[in-house]
Amino acid sequence: MIEVRGLKKSIRNGARTVDILRGIDLVIPQGQFVAIMGASGSGKSTLLGLLAGLDSPSEGEVLLDGVAISQLAEDRLAEVRGSKIGFVFQSYQLIPTLTAFENVLLPHELNARGDGKPRAAALLTTVGLADRLNHYPVQLSGGEQQRVALARAFMLEPPIVLADEPTGNLDSHNGEHVLDLLLRRHRESRTTLVMVTHDPLISERAERRIMLRDGLVIEDTVATEPVAAAEAHL
Repeated sequence: MIEVRGLKKSIRNGARTVDILRGIDLVIPQGQFVAIMGASGSGKSTLLGLLAGLDSPSEGEVLLDGVAISQLAEDRLAEVRGSKIGFVFQSYQLIPTLTAFENVLLPHELNARGDGKPRAAALLTTVGLADRLNHYPVQLSGGEQQRVALARAFMLEPPIVLADEPTGNLDSHNGEHVLDLLLRRHRESRTTLVMVTHDPLISERAERRIMLRDGLVIEDTVATEPVAAAEAHL
């Protein structure tokens, strides 16, 4: 489902070139839950942004379901992102002038046809926000906003969901709740889930753990048995 070949990313900082990713090769099969870990500055979020097509690599390529996205024209890239990727941001990234319901419905309005309203309402009900449909983000708690973002990510039933520290701004109770919801949707929809996290307890629930250091993969471990911890929470 996801293939990364010789991925490098560098940026200019004045007269100096900073190498963020220094050559990443990965294959992530369909339906796998992968946790990407590493210290701040190791390249985790940069890698996730490249997988989502939110940034372009300096070298190498990213393939999503066989489609090389790195050199696509912007309109075609937007089409691929809309059909294949759901993204969950740490900072929620909800549109403040739209209600919870409108935020969840937005991907359908931009990328699909037909009536998406029943699915948007059903997803918000699934994440426990049936009574918050008409609330604006400012009227919601952090945990509620992240659940709206989670529902939005699954609106178009994407085969790939990318999550950048989705529990990082939440207290332990809300973080656990959001993680359980995310894993339940992953299991039921059989999405490929790639999550950047600092939390070793989250990584223990993943089927595969990838550790980055200084822009390189230093560890790539596949769990030897099913993720019992995740199933126990669901």
